[in-house]
Amino acid sequence: MPDEYSTGSLVKARGREWMVLPQSKPDLLVLRPLGGSDDDIAAVFPAFEKVDQARFAPPEPGDLGNQLAAGLLRTALRVGFRSGAGPFRSLAGIAVDPRAYQLVPLLMALRQKTVRMLISDDVGIGKTIEAGLVASELLAQGEATGLAVLCSPALAEQWQQELRTKFGIDAELVLSSTVSRLERGLDLGQSLFDKYPHVIVSTDFIKSPRHRDDFVRHCPDLVIVDEAHTCVAADDTSSNSQNQLRYELLRRVAEDATRHLVLVTATPHSGKESAFRNLLGLVKPELASVSLDSESGRRQLAQHFVARKRADVRQYLTKEDGLSDDSLAERTAFPSDRYFKDETYKLSPEYRALLDDAIAYASERVEEAGGQGKREARIAWWSAIALLRSLVSSPRAAAKTLRTRSAAAVAASAEEADKLGAPLTSDAADNDTMEGMDLAPGAEITEDDPRSRLGELADRAAKLEGPTKDLKLKALVKHLKALLADGHNPIVFCRYIPTAEYLAEQLENDKESGKRGPLGAKTVVKAVTGTLSPQQRIERIEALAEEAGEDAAARRVLIATDCLSEGVNLQHHFDAVVHYDLAWNPTRHDQREGRVDRYGQRKDQVRVITIYGDDNGIDGKVLEVLIKKHRQIKKDLGISVSVPDELSTGVTDAIVEWLLMRGREGQQDTLFGSEALDAATNKVESDWNSAAEREKKSRSLFAQRSIHPEEVAREVTSIREALGGTGEITTFVRESLEALGAVLRGTGEEFTAQVGGTPIGLQDALAPAIGAEVIDKDRPIPFRTDPAVARGEAALVRTDPVVGALAAHVLNAALDKNVLGARPARRCGVVTTDAVGTMTTLLLVRYRFHLTLPSRNGDRQIVAEDARLLAFEGSAKNAVWLTPEQAAELLDATASVSTDPHFGERTMTRVLTQLPAAYDHLGVYGEELAAELDASHRRVRAASGEIVRGLSVTAQKPADVLGVYVYLPTTPAAPATAPGVSA
Repeated sequence: MPDEYSTGSLVKARGREWMVLPQSKPDLLVLRPLGGSDDDIAAVFPAFEKVDQARFAPPEPGDLGNQLAAGLLRTALRVGFRSGAGPFRSLAGIAVDPRAYQLVPLLMALRQKTVRMLISDDVGIGKTIEAGLVASELLAQGEATGLAVLCSPALAEQWQQELRTKFGIDAELVLSSTVSRLERGLDLGQSLFDKYPHVIVSTDFIKSPRHRDDFVRHCPDLVIVDEAHTCVAADDTSSNSQNQLRYELLRRVAEDATRHLVLVTATPHSGKESAFRNLLGLVKPELASVSLDSESGRRQLAQHFVARKRADVRQYLTKEDGLSDDSLAERTAFPSDRYFKDETYKLSPEYRALLDDAIAYASERVEEAGGQGKREARIAWWSAIALLRSLVSSPRAAAKTLRTRSAAAVAASAEEADKLGAPLTSDAADNDTMEGMDLAPGAEITEDDPRSRLGELADRAAKLEGPTKDLKLKALVKHLKALLADGHNPIVFCRYIPTAEYLAEQLENDKESGKRGPLGAKTVVKAVTGTLSPQQRIERIEALAEEAGEDAAARRVLIATDCLSEGVNLQHHFDAVVHYDLAWNPTRHDQREGRVDRYGQRKDQVRVITIYGDDNGIDGKVLEVLIKKHRQIKKDLGISVSVPDELSTGVTDAIVEWLLMRGREGQQDTLFGSEALDAATNKVESDWNSAAEREKKSRSLFAQRSIHPEEVAREVTSIREALGGTGEITTFVRESLEALGAVLRGTGEEFTAQVGGTPIGLQDALAPAIGAEVIDKDRPIPFRTDPAVARGEAALVRTDPVVGALAAHVLNAALDKNVLGARPARRCGVVTTDAVGTMTTLLLVRYRFHLTLPSRNGDRQIVAEDARLLAFEGSAKNAVWLTPEQAAELLDATASVSTDPHFGERTMTRVLTQLPAAYDHLGVYGEELAAELDASHRRVRAASGEIVRGLSVTAQKPADVLGVYVYLPTTPAAPATAPGVSA
């Protein structure tokens, strides 16, 4: 390749300047435009298109900016960097600003030749972000060439959106509903997983032997497993269970010792030690049997396992973490606590009579079936539970269940009856998926059921709809009104679809009929259930938020089934949870509450109201034995401890058994009179306490200790030096928008901006980032300090799309003086100020570095950029160079008087003429930066010697001087003009 086309050199083609990238060949140049991003990369054939060598042009002395010009240009330049020169290749190019604690799993991963991680941070801390950081970095470094995310189908679209919008990874969905379409586009003999390098796969679709073998043969070299605890089985689990099938899939995936594997779960320990050991064995086979009571065993595990509570990261990088000061302290705004309130209701006389008659009917059927055989007994049992649960839920759910055939009725054996009946009537924490689990379960058993009796019960249930006879609904209205009056936007969780639809009908305002709901004219109510696809659920929620609008008096109420209890993040729109139906496993309550109680929730306290009936024979004991016990353990430990499903089921089975016995024999004993219930309660209490103690011990034993906070602090400092911090971005956005003619409101850290008066070029750039409607209607754009922003808002972080579009406009306007409209940043300026005692020149210099990064897939040649400030006193020939800290302080210098433009232009012309005398120093400084970068790369990868062999970093010469700014002391020698002339 000719010297003028060498990697990192500048060329001119197609009327603009470009940088030559490492992928170039002598007859084909791969180019990235100066000031452009990877999206603007182009290929040019020198034989057919004119390509000239180019040098970065010096600033024009007449194009002077004011005192803000240098800072704005530096930030605009740094925001535009999409591949940093430091050891974290991907951080400059992702659209998320990770918290410092979220870098810990990434640092752990980069110390492993083959990444094997178990990320078990608490709910809401950001495990998806942590896994995404690891994935994007491995892909950026070439350590991985493809990615597969294994998750439940309900979460697949959310994973796809997170990877695309936050990490720039386009992944194809491989689900039962998409696989036929994808396979039609394959070549003969081609695998789906060869054609699409990045995929998001339904675990339940791919676990079947028919699909599993193809996936294992063609599996990408990087796999993330979401909710990994559902993919392992205890040693006593049957071989055909769903968990066992998933485990077999993952075991075969993990067998390839060169495959990167990241397991993600908030509950690694389900209470069964063998299941936990099997999970660790997927990470590293030896961890399945290592002694975790020994220091060496815990040290071995700590290299691969990170598990932190919110309290561990709420305040991070402080003196309490062993740092010398709090200069890097990061405080993450999690809600401080959940406020629990249990509210009771009593059945109306009509509802009481219906429930008693239904219990009597169910008792008769169970007793009769008991004499017919085991299969019939199990079918009758599940039908009885379905009937009782639906009656306690709502009149609508009861009527639907009474008129629907039981799923278990078609079973050929007792075992099949259990398999069919349990998912629809229990709330097992390890159910395969929540999809389809919110259907009314059905109570009819045989075709010759006494339909007149069932029909009569269904008709009676239907007549109980409305707050007059359904006192549970009446209680809900009362508590919702109180929440709304206090400024909350609640989610109401139900067990069944008919109940959710019933509540929405009772509560919503109907514009067509003019019906006004009981919650007020400005309260928007919508229901989301399993009748909608995962994507339609998100769209329904967004429509609810949009309909409520920005009116401070408007309120949102979402009625949902447990199809939203996992994975979907709702903290931006809702801040309270109402459990309308009690789940029979407390883990489900925790999952529901976790949808709003997570990072990004603006309320300091999440309200949780649990509505229960104190006279229906079920709710009170479920609440007492399971729900309250779960809350207390979480309060004591700071984390959730799951109760094993069989223990939870044992309690609820005992409750139902006692109810049916009372219905048969007319007993009026208290609930505690049941010996079976007492035994079940005592067992769950004992085993749960033991599990809590084990969890408490394990959290202390396995606390993240492989990465010390000092190591994180060092890398955070390096990242902020290269990419800038939050304060710099806030200042940049405010000053740029004001200079461009935007209308800003708000004097604090957060503000809004209307951009209707800004240059049309900026509006065009912002429209894709914030929405065309926002720009067209000149709606205020809220700018938030919290990176977790809602739709239609912008985060004051460098990776936010709105900030990126603004920075690109400011940079392009600075480099091209022919751009129409205001130009906030300029490449040069002369400022008269009290901040200096002698003439001082500040240089904004762009360095380009050639990096050779070894990986297991071969060496990668990369060109990366960095922007630095250098300053000297006096003339360039006799320069007295300042420290980087002193140079940065000049950005805060303010003009004491206005500088005459003609005097400023003459001064700048003289400085630019003498500037070549400083180039040697710029070259030496570039070499020092290259050495620092080399050391940083080696430090991050220190644990694996093979990863750093052959690593090198060299600086491209000459460096580009983007900006030159002269600061003059306030003296009578500088001719002054009236204020208002350019400074």
